[in-house]
Amino acid sequence: MADKNNLDNSKEIVEEKINNAEDNENTDLDIKSDDIDDKEHIVVNTSPLVGWIFDVAHSMILAVVLIVILLTFFFRIVNVDGRSMMNTLLDSDKVIVTNFLYTPKNEDIIVISHGAEYDKPIIKRVIATENQTLKIDFENQRIYVDGTLIDEPYVSSELKEGNTNIPSVVPEGKVFVMGDNRLESLDSRYSEIGLIDEDDIIGKAQFVIFPFTRIQYLYNN
Repeated sequence: MADKNNLDNSKEIVEEKINNAEDNENTDLDIKSDDIDDKEHIVVNTSPLVGWIFDVAHSMILAVVLIVILLTFFFRIVNVDGRSMMNTLLDSDKVIVTNFLYTPKNEDIIVISHGAEYDKPIIKRVIATENQTLKIDFENQRIYVDGTLIDEPYVSSELKEGNTNIPSVVPEGKVFVMGDNRLESLDSRYSEIGLIDEDDIIGKAQFVIFPFTRIQYLYNN
């Protein structure tokens, strides 16, 4: 009889320990759950003003990045200084210049970073490119490229000689340039400018965008 009582008592003790362990485990789970809830609690600002400010800032950053990329790799705006390209370009005209994968061609209007002895940017027209033959007949006001007389309806004044020799063949990697206003243009006829290295070409002028009364594309074909 005593053994049976002892067995019952032992069984009750074991069950009580198991219940206590389960209670403790549930308590631990509750505590951990509470801790997680506290750590993951986030306050969301639902103010429409904050959202609008964020959207505007995001759009402005994207716009600035896009403008930087375009101005670096695709085009830029330059200001014409002087009368050497009259009447095609006038003093203070603002011009869009493109420079992406550009290769100079005859009659292109180009912006050049500097000349041989001239350290300022200049804007001129390409007369002949590398390996082309060139002959300038100053007496009869005629220019021959690869043996062909070129038509220059854009020229606004008579052609005169400069202070340097005109090459019979334009060297590789070079271009020969002149302004449309030949009487007032400092260009490849003069030693200060000389032949232009293709690496010194900033880009090709495409449009006049200011003054608004002069907005135009610079080429007829």
